[in-house]
Amino acid sequence: MASLLFLNILPLLVLAAPAAATAAGKCAAPPDVGSTVRVLHAFGPCSPFRSSTSASGGSSSWEDALIKELQASDASRLLFLSSLAAGRSSVPLAPGRQLLQIPNYVVRAKLGSPPQTMLVALDTSNDAAWFPCSGCLGCPASAAFSSSLSSTFRQLPCGAPQCSQAPNPTPCSSASDSASACGFNLTYGSAAIEAGLAQDALALASDVVADYTFGCLQRVTGGGATLPPQGLLGLGRGSLSFLSQTNSLYSSTFSYCLPSFRSLNFSGSLRLGPVGQPKRIKTTPLLSNPRRPSLYYVNLIGIRVGGRTVSIPSSALTFDPATGAGTIVDSGTMFTRLVASAYAAVRDEFRRRMAKVAGAGNLTTLGGFDTCYDGPAAASAVPTVTLMFSGMNVTLPSENVVIRSSSGSITCLAMAAAPDNVNSVVNVIANMQQQNHRLLFDVPNARIGIARELCTA
Repeated sequence: MASLLFLNILPLLVLAAPAAATAAGKCAAPPDVGSTVRVLHAFGPCSPFRSSTSASGGSSSWEDALIKELQASDASRLLFLSSLAAGRSSVPLAPGRQLLQIPNYVVRAKLGSPPQTMLVALDTSNDAAWFPCSGCLGCPASAAFSSSLSSTFRQLPCGAPQCSQAPNPTPCSSASDSASACGFNLTYGSAAIEAGLAQDALALASDVVADYTFGCLQRVTGGGATLPPQGLLGLGRGSLSFLSQTNSLYSSTFSYCLPSFRSLNFSGSLRLGPVGQPKRIKTTPLLSNPRRPSLYYVNLIGIRVGGRTVSIPSSALTFDPATGAGTIVDSGTMFTRLVASAYAAVRDEFRRRMAKVAGAGNLTTLGGFDTCYDGPAAASAVPTVTLMFSGMNVTLPSENVVIRSSSGSITCLAMAAAPDNVNSVVNVIANMQQQNHRLLFDVPNARIGIARELCTA
């Protein structure tokens, strides 16, 4: 049965303590009904993670600081994605910066019998699910899953086939040891994680997946504050991903529409399964990297700014499984990142056009954004940007091209180059450019579709 899960953009790059209720009436979440599950907006005006001051006052300085922090954290996210694409098991760290692998969206899931509700992060570039379990050292106690209260929870033994599919599993020392519990280790941000592989009932909306395999966190050291506090659910294509484990239910097909992160309403949606997906939608072939099959590669062949196709070296866009080069679609990066030569071409044409606009203001910077304008006409004079893929073009309106400060005084190109200290070969189409579009991930037919859809109420 196909399901429709409503979600809002939830950048989980920093999590503050839950706030008091926001302005009366505006932020009341509708109840879950049938197969529709509504979730919260982590950094929006109604977020329970906002501080009480910003929740009640809507501080512009809070929003501007958030934008800068999200952009800076994307640089670390790109390090993570670059390491995946290149097939390296270790991730290079930029000087003075910890690696963050924090996805941007969460959805309510129910785990165990009777079900315990968890607010879990979704990530299209990861596979294995994990949840903090009761007794975990270093995990947030208030967010832990109580495995002892679930009648369907069970640990998987070292000899189980799923154990070999887990990241960095603890090998069985001998044939007689195959019945011992399966454990695995991974790094997440600045944290080191130890988990036991387990199974339990997992429900999204009205569909229950029996014996879902996940990691039950037992110990977190070195930076637990960087973790999604209630767990993660991977939407990649690997063997332990949600798509693989629910293939008989959803046929490895899903789509989502992400609303603006400033949305007050619970209007975005994730649709699981082929039923209810758009019939008329432009598509491009979904490419596969055998070394990193989880990532969603597409063939980006060019970029237009306004009506002009900018000059980008073919090497900056060409898909190469051996090196990991090419373009991926990722839900966990906030702002699109292009390899240096591609970004320079887009940026320079954008600047050239903006320089001709009377009242656009002086060229300035904001945090990590290097192409900003402080004039009154800047926001209304933004040229379109067209992403040219094999088989389809996607023309982005200004809301997907620029980010505006909450005071409205500064408008910035919402894209950036790969960090200077990373020899990145990966272009990342990020969620800022995906907002208010329906993205279809049709794995059986090896295609990704994109269509304009206004899902910000």
